[in-house]
Amino acid sequence: MKNLILVAFAMALTSAAATAPAEAKGCLKGAVVGGVAGHYAGHHGIMGAIGGCIVGHHMAHEKAKHEAQPPAANQQGEPAPKPNG
Repeated sequence: MKNLILVAFAMALTSAAATAPAEAKGCLKGAVVGGVAGHYAGHHGIMGAIGGCIVGHHMAHEKAKHEAQPPAANQQGEPAPKPNG
């Protein structure tokens, strides 16, 4: 009976996760790097993967926010105007 409840719970959790939209930009790369680093830093691969996912997602969000900003007017390599006098 206990196994039946666990299987039912796992199936419900899997179906709920499959229907949710995935917003994992940066998370997968970060999780891989963090997992490997955590493994080599003392067999803490799971904790490293969780931390890497968080950091990777944050960095992807910052990159997307930076790319969405319009470029500044004086960033094309033009020298700043010199003051007269």
